[in-house]
Amino acid sequence: MVTYAIVQTGGKQYRVHTGDEFRVETLPGDEGDLVELDDVRMISEDGEVKLGSPFIEGAKVTAEIIGNGKAKKVIIFKYKAKTRYRRKNGHRQPYTDLRVTDISL
Repeated sequence: MVTYAIVQTGGKQYRVHTGDEFRVETLPGDEGDLVELDDVRMISEDGEVKLGSPFIEGAKVTAEIIGNGKAKKVIIFKYKAKTRYRRKNGHRQPYTDLRVTDISL
């Protein structure tokens, strides 16, 4: 069976395997740095599932930072008819791309 973990970071949960690349809310660090995600909610190893309440003590997922950036711009436009009210705003969410190197208990 495939080993995978469910990790929480940035208020979201991700299902990751070793070697997976995924995008999370921005994390401190530069390209090539290793990051330890220790808020592991679940690990499945050879069909055996370990659940945390809320997380598993001592479990961690090690990932390498492969890039930082900003997402595409999202336009926020507020408008009210007949009152001359218009507000235009833009937002680019920063992110970090990670590659999972190790899942350990």
